[in-house]
Amino acid sequence: MADIGTTGGKLAVRLVTPDRVLLDATADAVELPSSAGYLEALYGHAPLLAELGAGEVRLHGGAAGEQTFFVAWGFAEVLPERVTILAEEALKPEEIDRSQAEQDLQGAQRAWQEAGDDGQAYDDANAATREAEEKLASAK
Repeated sequence: MADIGTTGGKLAVRLVTPDRVLLDATADAVELPSSAGYLEALYGHAPLLAELGAGEVRLHGGAAGEQTFFVAWGFAEVLPERVTILAEEALKPEEIDRSQAEQDLQGAQRAWQEAGDDGQAYDDANAATREAEEKLASAK
């Protein structure tokens, strides 16, 4: 277990995209959508590097309070005192354009139906479908 140190037993959490720093705060716990499923990081967590899938990052407690963000693809580095999330796309729920996400979902479903025997097209359509569905779920 890590020493309490400068964060007072809270995780320092940073959410970054290629365009901006969306969050730089502390939290008691962080839930992340890894490509293998959701995981939760608490203060003192063992070091971990995870590939992000599409879904919600949820922060609990700390200066961040209860917050959620939609993220899609990238990586998360979890250290005993810090979580750094590097996402290709990250949005606050109020920033999500529902009509665009619905159009993206319809396009992904069409691509899935047209994929035929092309394994890569099928995988791409599944990823696009998951991203659009998770975005719509995050928009609330």
